[in-house]
Amino acid sequence: MTEALPDLIAQFRIRQGLFRKELVEAALYELDAYGCVMKTDKMFNPGDTIVLDLVMDMPFDKLRAEGVSGLVTERRKHCSNFYYSIDFVEFDSDNDSPLAEKLRRIREVLSKKQSLKSRRSPGSISGFRQMA
Repeated sequence: MTEALPDLIAQFRIRQGLFRKELVEAALYELDAYGCVMKTDKMFNPGDTIVLDLVMDMPFDKLRAEGVSGLVTERRKHCSNFYYSIDFVEFDSDNDSPLAEKLRRIREVLSKKQSLKSRRSPGSISGFRQMA
């Protein structure tokens, strides 16, 4: 698997006993208009629905897309963790809801961060030559 997406996490709550819920943070490895891949040690099964808050750290604030419903479509075990493929449900990427807009914004910032990072990464000779 590739490395985690920069400055972006998924948060979700899981029930701990009768009245307590635990807030869990998970690293994200992919994100597009239709879903995401996250890694966590919490156990879900394909077919489970989870509600995620996607939170991106920014220099002065955080970008948040809250209450994103996702359907777990695939689970892969990796050491003591699991990678989950999650499809966003009840969600149309063309729609102009505030949530769709926030997700679009997070993806835009993410692609800018990734392209900056790839230009800076060591061993990126082609990027270095272009600057010379």
